[in-house]
Amino acid sequence: MKIETERLDIIALTPKQLELWIDNIVELEKQLACAYKAEPMEGLFREIACGQVEKAKKDPINYLWHTFWLIVNKSDNVVVGAIDFKDTPDSNGEVEIGYGLGREFQHHGYMTETVAAFCKWALRQDGVNHIIAETDLDGASSQKLLIKCGFKEYARNDTIWWRL
Repeated sequence: MKIETERLDIIALTPKQLELWIDNIVELEKQLACAYKAEPMEGLFREIACGQVEKAKKDPINYLWHTFWLIVNKSDNVVVGAIDFKDTPDSNGEVEIGYGLGREFQHHGYMTETVAAFCKWALRQDGVNHIIAETDLDGASSQKLLIKCGFKEYARNDTIWWRL
């Protein structure tokens, strides 16, 4: 599955590719004919990705909601970042997104382009009424991105919650 924008291909990793991303990026790069230069697969990010592998294996019919989608710049086939749904839509039709870019690719509009296209795709799926996202209180760049994409703040405590 792939979502295309003017500059980007947003590619859903199959469960097998998701495992390769965690354990063998070189092989994944070969399969996708790309170069991975996004966030390093380490620490908490790696733990989250491993958790998504388990969810994708347990619920293969809904793997698109459990996998990560790589953000590939069409001009040079470089993976600049990733985006994902945190789980399947809930009973209210809400689904949460998470995203990240490699440092060198920030402030070029890649994530705004990605989030807009990703949310447009998601809202066309059965059972999805709203997209939600969480930002840190000091996450000004992410907050501006979400506002540009039409999100509105709906809750604030230790973090800020947004809804589209």
